Amino acid sequence: MAHHLVNEIPSRLLMWQRVREYAVPPSMIETATARRAVGDWAGACAAARVDVDFGLRAVRDRHGTDVLNHLRADLRRLAPDLLRWHMPRIVPDGRLRPGLTISLAQYPSSSGTPLQLVVRTPPAWADAGQRMSLALWEGTGDSATGHHPHPHPDRRFRLDLHRHLWDAERSGELVRRCGAGGIPATAPSARSGAFDCSAPLGLANRSTAHDAAWAVGSWAAEAELLLRDEGRPRGAFTVRFGARSRAVLELVAPDDSHAPTLRPLRQALPPQEVAALPVLPEAAARIPPDLELLRAGLVAADRLHPLVAAALAEFATAPAAGHPAPEPGDPHRVECRGEIHRIALRDGVLTAVDHDPVELRREELLVALGGPALPCLRAIDRAHRTPQALPAVRERLCHGDTAGALAVVEGLLGPGALLRDGPLREALESAAARRIDHGLFRAGLIPVHPAAEAAEARNSSGSGRTEASHRPRLDRRVPAAMHRKQSSRARPRTGLHR
Repeated sequence: MAHHLVNEIPSRLLMWQRVREYAVPPSMIETATARRAVGDWAGACAAARVDVDFGLRAVRDRHGTDVLNHLRADLRRLAPDLLRWHMPRIVPDGRLRPGLTISLAQYPSSSGTPLQLVVRTPPAWADAGQRMSLALWEGTGDSATGHHPHPHPDRRFRLDLHRHLWDAERSGELVRRCGAGGIPATAPSARSGAFDCSAPLGLANRSTAHDAAWAVGSWAAEAELLLRDEGRPRGAFTVRFGARSRAVLELVAPDDSHAPTLRPLRQALPPQEVAALPVLPEAAARIPPDLELLRAGLVAADRLHPLVAAALAEFATAPAAGHPAPEPGDPHRVECRGEIHRIALRDGVLTAVDHDPVELRREELLVALGGPALPCLRAIDRAHRTPQALPAVRERLCHGDTAGALAVVEGLLGPGALLRDGPLREALESAAARRIDHGLFRAGLIPVHPAAEAAEARNSSGSGRTEASHRPRLDRRVPAAMHRKQSSRARPRTGLHR
């Protein structure tokens, strides 16, 4: 009998479930909220691991007092932990999408180009700690962030039209703008001839949608905001479904008194014109993952960000089933020499409680000389090298929560434990080493990845190949047997000359 995969949970939702558990820990939310409540926006950014790349005094001297007042007002309303909660992420581990520049707000400038408050994510090779940075984008001539791979604000990922995703005072707009009132729909095909926003849309190529729920019912209203920001009340725009799939839609209305509707563009446009059309932001195209997790019962409302939970309170269901986490210091039970022995924290170190200290020292000496270890000592050794909570430690390190990972390790092994060689120590050392790469990137000492510099050096001569890997061209002086051997595509790796 064939297996039914209809009721299986999509892998994308499982990823978002892990992200909601580890990416923005409750300690970060509490600290950032407390500092923001007293007006300390810089302290809130520091608590949410957000670096600030500008000074207010320099902004006043360069752009004037009006711009400074608007910027300071936005910074006081900024909830950096909420911004981190809604940042775009990548599969499969849910880390921040690397190398992005996302616009948060725009301010009028005397130079003619709007000044933009942006948030940036580092490239993938320097994303240790999952830190972000706030900066001001002054236009194409801005050279202050030349070491960033993509300093220009991205058209697909922009939050200046979705302030409810980072503004604490407007977070309640989430339920109105997330498409919660409509039915989750699959994305329409770029070649589909019919378009109906009131019903779920079929998709000829299901791999295009990536099993995502699309907020089709709110596309018209969001497109109106997008086109109005572009300076035109009606017109064509694109919705991106995947790397090579997009739909070109048109916002139309009989007159200003009617609600605008969408329809596919009647005539195909050249690729150059399609690329120049406005792009519906990702935050407007998809249904937020928090709403999907609540509907699927994969997360409880109290596990969400408080501002998000308050906005989506009407969609909260029964709490998701979870495994109770063992409290620090709970004894582990091991069968040792026909008895059940306990292993627990004593004086900050994981110790075999039911063995005498003299006996333990004698057994440890015996192990050092090559003898067999007691089951209790083997259990302690396994806990130091590969504890059961190693996946949780790796998840926290992946999302930059070093303090949370160390707290888990101390709860398992004690604050006075000495880590032994193994996967746990390797994970902690790797996370610490990668933080150095991020520091060098922030300082501008390594603007690009060393591998990219090596590739550029190889291509500087125009050949694109190193001398060591380049095989010289065969000429008439090469023996015929060798010529046949090296020019044959099916030649073996090793062989004898005939």
